[in-house]
Amino acid sequence: MRIAINMAFKNLMGAGLRTWLNVSVLAFCFIVIVFYNGFISGWHEQGRKDAMDWEYSHGQLYHADYDPNNIFTLPKAHGKLPNEETENLLPILIRQGTIYPDGRMVSILIKGIEPTQNLLKLPTHILSESKAELPVIIGDRFANAANLAVSDELLLRWRDENGMYDAANITVAGIFRTNVVSVDNGQIWMSLPTLQKMTGLKNQATLYIANAHYKHKPVEGWVFRNLDVLLSDFDAAVQAERIGSIAIYMVLLALGLLAIFDTQVLSIFRRQREIGTYIALGMTKYQVLKIFTVEGAMYSVLAAIAGLVIGAPLFIYTATKGISLANGTDQMGFRLADTIYPVFSFRLIVATFVILIASATLVSFLPARKISKMNPVNALKGKIG
Repeated sequence: MRIAINMAFKNLMGAGLRTWLNVSVLAFCFIVIVFYNGFISGWHEQGRKDAMDWEYSHGQLYHADYDPNNIFTLPKAHGKLPNEETENLLPILIRQGTIYPDGRMVSILIKGIEPTQNLLKLPTHILSESKAELPVIIGDRFANAANLAVSDELLLRWRDENGMYDAANITVAGIFRTNVVSVDNGQIWMSLPTLQKMTGLKNQATLYIANAHYKHKPVEGWVFRNLDVLLSDFDAAVQAERIGSIAIYMVLLALGLLAIFDTQVLSIFRRQREIGTYIALGMTKYQVLKIFTVEGAMYSVLAAIAGLVIGAPLFIYTATKGISLANGTDQMGFRLADTIYPVFSFRLIVATFVILIASATLVSFLPARKISKMNPVNALKGKIG
């Protein structure tokens, strides 16, 4: 094997420009695959972190009747936990309501939360600092959709525990910006005690958010959902993106591997006498085949090295400085963070390296199989057959 590697390396270096063209194409494939996978990994990690910081923390305890995907469950989806079970939990009460900005009717969710909480990044301190009679905070996406600004007053209508309608004027005390759409779109946040008083649901909640110290114990009428369950849709979306990106990788690899395949076919065609000389000097056809196969594999080795040398500054810079997306995804119905920090793991780089070598070796072996069928005498004469 050592002899085959040495001879293959000398042959590659002797090929000059042809070698470096093939290496360049494969190096580009290597950089693109690593970079795109790193971007998706960074998006995945950041998305999970944002969801934990803004909405889920370390899990949620749902009322048994509550279904976050069905607003018709809200009228009955509330209850009270025993006091001894509320430790390390943040209560949230959710009710349906309607606001009337600029004379328009907009259906919303009213969410009550403790103003003094510090578990979520929601700026609830604004609720306790505001001097308005009924202050609320909203996300900037909803503010833009409803054409609302800080200090705006508008009418809010809701139903109490008996289903009776009531109404009051509320004031937009603050507008926050978040990447988590599910705490922004179509909802307002207000003080939990205030919402409980307005609806007559004293000391009741729709769900509880767990902090890092919460130890779940089964409670009748309540269902705990951990982060794996809560983030399953997001994880599935990221996984679908990874699977979809395979098509891009296959096209890029196909271009690079096609260049190697053509090079090997041409090389075997033009190097008939060299192959015959190797066999005449005592090499077996298998040994000669191994030399040509190793040559193809070394394209990928050189490409990976070149890819790391060229791509390392790009990987390091984007991992530390991030990739700025500004507001480019707002119009697509979802929002990513303004800056995504790709994650380039050792496992990712090694896996890409192995795939590159395995693919190049296979593509080099296919045309090299012709060597096993060559007639040594014809090969020495430079004839095919």
